[in-house]
Amino acid sequence: MKFIVNIIILIILGITAGQAQTLDDYFRMAAENNPGLQARYKEFEASLQKVPQVSTLPDPAFSFGYFISPVETRVGPQRAKFSLTQMFPWFGTLKAQGDAAALLADAKYQSFLDARNQLFYQVAAAFYPLYELNQWKKIEKENIDILESYKNIANSKFKNGTAPMVDVLRVDIMLKDATTSLSILNEKEKSLRTTFNKLLNRNESDEIAINDSLSAETIQANFRKDSLLLNNPILNALDLKIKASEAGERAAQRQGLPKVGVGLDYVVVGERTDMALADNGKDVLMPMVSVSIPLFRKKYDAAEKEAQLMQESFALQKTEMENSLISSYEMALFQIQQQKQLLTLYEQQIQTSQQSLNLLFTSYGNSGKEFEEVLRMQQQLLKYEKMKATAEVQYQTALAKLNYLTAKID
Repeated sequence: MKFIVNIIILIILGITAGQAQTLDDYFRMAAENNPGLQARYKEFEASLQKVPQVSTLPDPAFSFGYFISPVETRVGPQRAKFSLTQMFPWFGTLKAQGDAAALLADAKYQSFLDARNQLFYQVAAAFYPLYELNQWKKIEKENIDILESYKNIANSKFKNGTAPMVDVLRVDIMLKDATTSLSILNEKEKSLRTTFNKLLNRNESDEIAINDSLSAETIQANFRKDSLLLNNPILNALDLKIKASEAGERAAQRQGLPKVGVGLDYVVVGERTDMALADNGKDVLMPMVSVSIPLFRKKYDAAEKEAQLMQESFALQKTEMENSLISSYEMALFQIQQQKQLLTLYEQQIQTSQQSLNLLFTSYGNSGKEFEEVLRMQQQLLKYEKMKATAEVQYQTALAKLNYLTAKID
């Protein structure tokens, strides 16, 4: 007996591992191929290019002037002038601007991580309905086989005069319903396959490996709730945006301080031909220092105020997101627990319905009466089997939502 139990446990673990591996493979394919996710990563890469743009000195200015009417000096006429100037912002301005850009790039990466996690949830949410569809098709096919056997029995009893013709007609009605339902399910499969494959950026007709069963483990209260507000990429992105706004405020303050320029003028001087002088025709080399005077303060004050308001905005967004995450977490956890209870109920109802059906069918075989009760019980069994498959899917989908909310992707 113990050996049999161990075998059953190994089979269950094998099924669970196979399911996880299948989804992991699809997650990897989605991460590698989904164009929307690739676009978000390109946004992150593009934001990294902003850092050297704002943390580098402005280009030096070079100018050249030619004196159409040479300016006469004691040592000769000035012919041309070359100037080179480099402006330097106030100390720490470039660092503050670079910090702000780098933090915003980090925030873009966190947004990419959230988009990846959301994509994984979408893949799971599109995968499980395919399982439900397969289960419903399997149940409906079994139902058709059973109904056809019922029809043969009802026909035989009618020919023997032990049952009325209406029993055969009742089975015919149910067979047509079952056949139509199976046909609709077959048509629905194409749309579900297309939805799933397009998330992976694959051909819509590509095959999808679907599990034969799903496991539903009991989830404890406060399951992974400690990581809800710690590891969420959206909250991390908002924290980084707050820090970027603080760095932007520092940069705005320094932008309002004087800028210092260092330059060099070189003047080409021609020689005088009317007399001999010391340093005759000697070129002029003149170092220069310039300082910008930030008199018009409105733009600098507005930039500081903008950064402060953005900090307040991001802080409020973070509070709102935390509230939303907690609400969504509680709803997802409730759905998981609810579906777990429903699964237990449906399994019991299936077992009881099957026992009742066996008893009714035995009674019908002996007396030829209460065939309508046999069919009604068969439909009730069918209903519970389908409801169980739906509950399994809703359980797994809610668990995938919980994994997304708590940023669990492994």
